[in-house]
Amino acid sequence: MKRILTSGRTVAFALSALGTLLFWWAGLPLPFLFGPMFACLLAALAGIPMSGPGKLALAARPVIGVSIGTAVTPGLIAALPDMALSLCLVPFYIAVIGLTGMPFFRYFFRFDPATAWYASMPGGLADMVIFGQEAGGDPRALSLVHATRVLVILTVAPLVMTIGFGENLDRQPGESLLSIPPGQIALMVAAALIGWGLGERAGLFGAAILGPLIASGTLTVLGLIHHKPPFEIVLAAQFLIGMVVGSGFVGVTMGELVRVVFAGTMFVLFLAVLAVGFTWIVVQLGLAGPIDALLAFAPGGQAEMLILAIVAGADLGYVVVHHLARVLLVIFGAPVAARIIGATNKRD
Repeated sequence: MKRILTSGRTVAFALSALGTLLFWWAGLPLPFLFGPMFACLLAALAGIPMSGPGKLALAARPVIGVSIGTAVTPGLIAALPDMALSLCLVPFYIAVIGLTGMPFFRYFFRFDPATAWYASMPGGLADMVIFGQEAGGDPRALSLVHATRVLVILTVAPLVMTIGFGENLDRQPGESLLSIPPGQIALMVAAALIGWGLGERAGLFGAAILGPLIASGTLTVLGLIHHKPPFEIVLAAQFLIGMVVGSGFVGVTMGELVRVVFAGTMFVLFLAVLAVGFTWIVVQLGLAGPIDALLAFAPGGQAEMLILAIVAGADLGYVVVHHLARVLLVIFGAPVAARIIGATNKRD
């Protein structure tokens, strides 16, 4: 079994490298993210035996955490109260998603109540699968719906940014490794590892991102870190995230593709329109710029949206605060709401 997994990962890495090279050669945006993602996706749909990067993918999360943490400045902390009104929109955003998603999956695609409810919730993939399974839902369907959500949003959001808002996503995300003093690199590595470890010991939600974020943010505010992670490391994080998203469709059957993936695609396109609508509201109220607002309300995976925020040069503090609010509200609120509305297949 171990040999099969190793072989499968080798295939995935080779396909990802090929996809990256093809996207780079064609001059397409975000080759280190989209190249692996679409190469692994096409291979998965073609039935090519492979597997994702496994625990190695976790290495991408501390990179994101440190990237955000090094953007934490006294000015950002002072601006937090200004985000309050924008944050008040997040519960309404989640409510609209739940009130439309539940009947959509339930009545158009005949999902059972638990699967329909947790398929509609814009939380983390792993969390929604676990909660849905505990409520008697279908973990395979939930996994595919949420993988589809991340894939489609990760594809649509850059298109909206480049075509709709004229944003340039080809900029280099940071300095080169060779131009950053070794002492700064050492501090960032220490912040990533120690922050991650302490975050896990403390039971911190999303410890792999939030632990390094808090540690590096503290060091940045204290004036000890004054550089961002090198762009080579950020590109490596994009590569791993692309592999994870694309390989999430390994083993999908034609029946699942026609019913579950199609359902997830239709719903996430609605979510994309909804995110644009909330972006318009935020911009009209003068609460944030269009790119910041779009990335803050785009219901993709936290890690994937933050990578886009880094590449786009968005306000990382604004984006991460809104994603944390969304995910925490879903994690704590979805199970409670499920009991209230009867979105469970189990009888106590």
